[in-house]
Amino acid sequence: MKQTAVVICPGRGSYNREELGYLARYHADKSAFLAGIDRYRRLCGQVAITELDGLSRYSPSRHGAGENASALIYACALADFTDIDREHYEIVAVTGNSMGWYLALAAAGALDQQAAIALVNTMGSMMRDGLIGGQLVYPVVDENWRPDSAAKANLAAQMERVNRLPGCQAYLSIDLGGLWVIGANTAAIDALKSSLPPIDDRYPMLLAKHAAFHTPLLQSVAQKARELLSPDLFGRPGLPLIDGRGHIWQPLATDTLALYEYTLGHQVVAPFDFSAAVEVAIKEFAPDRLILLGPGSSLGAPVGQALIRHRWLGLEDKPGFKRRQADDPFLLAMGQEDQRSRVVRQG
Repeated sequence: MKQTAVVICPGRGSYNREELGYLARYHADKSAFLAGIDRYRRLCGQVAITELDGLSRYSPSRHGAGENASALIYACALADFTDIDREHYEIVAVTGNSMGWYLALAAAGALDQQAAIALVNTMGSMMRDGLIGGQLVYPVVDENWRPDSAAKANLAAQMERVNRLPGCQAYLSIDLGGLWVIGANTAAIDALKSSLPPIDDRYPMLLAKHAAFHTPLLQSVAQKARELLSPDLFGRPGLPLIDGRGHIWQPLATDTLALYEYTLGHQVVAPFDFSAAVEVAIKEFAPDRLILLGPGSSLGAPVGQALIRHRWLGLEDKPGFKRRQADDPFLLAMGQEDQRSRVVRQG
């Protein structure tokens, strides 16, 4: 009997040093799909993703640049999606985080392959001439991943204080499980970094080469995207899609113009609530599993934190989530070899 699954698509920051060679390692059999992406990028004057993936050394400046990282992650994730064993898993919905929304559109069939790489590559290349603002990450859970209302209130208060300073703009960019991603201009980022208490020598953490997406600072990018990309690229999805508000786009009820306007409007300039997307995934679809596409598995912790927030499957804290993942994983990350083997077709 098939198990039901909601598929989660990763966002920026999921192709790192450990993921170098991901396409060659897992997807050498998908030459036609990869050649189509490379052909599109060469027409844009960009390096082929197969060349980037095949380099002997990972380069943060090269692999991490938006125009390269986005296309690499798209190729890895969509290739993973086709490898899911459909005889064992019935995919009941698709969602994703931030850039992962574009991948979710492709996985669900709202974009064909040509439209998908056009959208991913265009949006990933928007900051080639310089970033607009940046993103700062800070936790709103305790060390055991339990919601910390005091930490959240303090972070909100610090943002409000910073926004009263001359020339500062800071906004919630992504509600990411137990983390808030703050999109802000440089002055606000500097003010927040100096005022937020350090945690574990890691936070507040500035995301390298990330612009202030999902905030009003990106209004010009949303406008430019609508000038470059046509509504005709979008079709109705073949699977339910959960967006960054927790809204479900149903296959037979999707207004494709509204989907286009959300993707290149609200989604670019307003907060992306990944936590809400996970909540809707588990409560509306009650899947047997969540499948996280590769590359990497950096969304594993945010998904776990979101599950703990709702005490899903009786999960109450980080140790409990870790035990469940070791014994009978509810979240299957295809970027982890031991979990990947539970998802892909064998033979």
